[in-house]
Amino acid sequence: MADSFSKKENFKKKIQKQKEKALRREDRKTNNNKGKGLDEMLTYVDSYGRLTSTPPEETQEINLDDIQLGAAPIPEEEIRKSGIITFFSEKGYGFITEDKTKENVFFHSNNCAEPVKKGNKVSFEKERSPKGFSAIDIQLVK
Repeated sequence: MADSFSKKENFKKKIQKQKEKALRREDRKTNNNKGKGLDEMLTYVDSYGRLTSTPPEETQEINLDDIQLGAAPIPEEEIRKSGIITFFSEKGYGFITEDKTKENVFFHSNNCAEPVKKGNKVSFEKERSPKGFSAIDIQLVK
């Protein structure tokens, strides 16, 4: 039984593709860069982190002690803060506005060493409470 013209053409195309594939395989084998060391490839890393074949122009000495690993250190806060009483209720609580951060801090009159009123300048320590920060050890500043 004779093959049709399209079958013969398809068979020829298939044979041609196999030959091209074999040529590409041979080309890859001859031009293979696998297994070469970095010294043989002569690659460098430029200042932007890209691989390049040109050596760097200048080298900078880096002091290893200057490299910071991990998170940035948190600066120590002042324990004693100062502020002005901006609100004071007859019930015995109020708010102090800190001088530096302008943050309102809750306080209760039980934590005051002496009686205070609205507008007094005071010094205090901050303590974390379940509802936020609160002022303790409150003293009038004269």
